[in-house]
Amino acid sequence: STQSTWVMPTSVVLIFGFANLFANGFSMGFGEYTGGKAEVEYAKMEREREEWELENHPEGERREMIDLYTEKGMSENDATFFIETMMQYPKVFVDLMMVDELGIQPEDEDDTVPLKKGLVMAASFVSFGFVPLMAYLFETQMIAAFVISSILTLVTLGALGAVSSLLVFGSTRYTRILKGGLQMIVNGAFAAVVSYSVSYLISHTVSNTALSV
Repeated sequence: STQSTWVMPTSVVLIFGFANLFANGFSMGFGEYTGGKAEVEYAKMEREREEWELENHPEGERREMIDLYTEKGMSENDATFFIETMMQYPKVFVDLMMVDELGIQPEDEDDTVPLKKGLVMAASFVSFGFVPLMAYLFETQMIAAFVISSILTLVTLGALGAVSSLLVFGSTRYTRILKGGLQMIVNGAFAAVVSYSVSYLISHTVSNTALSV
């Protein structure tokens, strides 16, 4: 007997694709927001603790910071002069402790940063995720749309990797920019192979199980 092969319509791909795109975009954005909010709350808690310690145990904080700077290479006299001068300005001194002792930057305490990060993450995810779906908007043949979508995805991944390297290393490091783009393409291609392989194995296993029943 001849088995007919069912081919999923492009409209179904678009429906599931856009539903998944916006759901994951919201999830990624909200996750970035909640993670950033937790970091801000932690930074504020640490600031309150440092302020309390400076007010109640100033000598201990003074000694701790002097030791920190002598370990960095300053002489005892220079470190003592620097720290005692900074202690005359409590807020500045707390800022100094936050950065040098805890590694917490002033922007880590900005309440507006988590929302901005969340919005950027969601917008970036939706924008880049829309690119592969463009093929299914203009091509009704499934195989052709799949090929075009794959090409668009690889190009987008390469551009994303190149832009990331450009922002990190600067416009003069062309080899690094190219390497960043290629690394992103290889990473995306490998993830796609793993995804399709797992899907095929599950589908094949389920089909064989159903036939044997």
